Amino acid sequence: MSSKNLTLADYCYVNPSKWLPEGIAYIDLVSFIPMSDVTGNGHWNIQQVRKLIEVDSGFTTFKNKDVLVAKITPCFENGKGALVDNLTGDVGFGSTEFHVLRAKDTTEPRFIFHISQWKRFRVSALKFMSGSAGQQRVSSEFFYKFKVGRFSKAEQELISDMLDLLDSQVRKTETIIAKLQQVKQGLLHDLLTRGVDENGELRPNCKDAPELYKPSELGWIPKSWEVECLSDLSESGLMNGVFKEPSRVGKGIPLVNVADLYKGEEVNLNTCELFDATEIEKERYDVKKGDIFFTRSSLKLEGIAHTSFINCDCESVVFECHVMRLRPNPKKIIPLLLKEWCVGPFARKHFMANAKQVTMTTISQDGIRNLPCPKPFIEEQSLIEKVICGFEERVTKEISLLTKLKDEKSGLMDDLLTAKICVTDLIKQAKVS
Repeated sequence: MSSKNLTLADYCYVNPSKWLPEGIAYIDLVSFIPMSDVTGNGHWNIQQVRKLIEVDSGFTTFKNKDVLVAKITPCFENGKGALVDNLTGDVGFGSTEFHVLRAKDTTEPRFIFHISQWKRFRVSALKFMSGSAGQQRVSSEFFYKFKVGRFSKAEQELISDMLDLLDSQVRKTETIIAKLQQVKQGLLHDLLTRGVDENGELRPNCKDAPELYKPSELGWIPKSWEVECLSDLSESGLMNGVFKEPSRVGKGIPLVNVADLYKGEEVNLNTCELFDATEIEKERYDVKKGDIFFTRSSLKLEGIAHTSFINCDCESVVFECHVMRLRPNPKKIIPLLLKEWCVGPFARKHFMANAKQVTMTTISQDGIRNLPCPKPFIEEQSLIEKVICGFEERVTKEISLLTKLKDEKSGLMDDLLTAKICVTDLIKQAKVS
């Protein structure tokens, strides 16, 4: 690689003029790619087609091997884009919020794609954004300013091969995680409706062993189980948190907000904002491992009573007044099991049925505390918890691997595209081996 840098536009044509394959007719099918069909890691998932006459005007045009880059916030920052190939009719149409990069004859298209996914590329583009807040766009000028090292086509191909390999491993791991999450939902349903025997194995279902079950307001449940309201399984009832005075935000101890509940099924205390709570507030609105939180209101019905869980030891943490806290009674119910029930389909249906819709969708404490819940014997609960935790370990292992692979890819991109690693030496090594 020469020390003299080029710009990205030296490697590709930026937003080239409209192109249609010779002989195509208006009734022919062509590929159609809206912004929603590309992912945040540069892939095109859904293969939509339209008749040419339906998309011939008012859309961005591209062809096989072109690279799409989202131009509008927040899609650009999120990495939305794709290297398109195998287009129906050899041509595609899509959102006007795409920039199109077409590799020149001396350029490997995959090289352009990987540059478009590079973190440094995304960060550098921020200074070339214009427009109003929330509707800012990256101008095409950026591609003529962004510096890229001078790489031969052989070097581009080797860089692309190496990054493709890591990308393939990332996607494979993402697929495994997605499948595990699907399996988890089915497993949780079975565990919380059928339970396990003394060996920790799932009970036969009601159809195969009706003698093991009895009818209840939850449907058929094992004969040894009981049904109790959520409030009866709590240690201190359901309560609202502390009023968040803006003047006291920014210093002090972690404060669990509504936004923290929407980040996942477990609250991450490391990302909570700080609140200057008094000693009385620390005692009254305290947070402990095993606590379950619910949102009191939402703009949408689906978001009502959104549930999250504290799964770590903590001290000096409080929660705010738009959040309701329930503290499970460990003598009656294992907190993890109760949390899984509260995020499951039966509970979601119950919460939405008890919500009130005016300007905002809200739910009262009664609407949450009267949720019917299954209650196996505590010994069986422990066996169920063991199964859940074992499965979670598998998911966590794959998520850790995914994080490692993404970090490796990011580091390798920096090394290769900034010439910290000499690609020419790698080519020589490849020839020798």
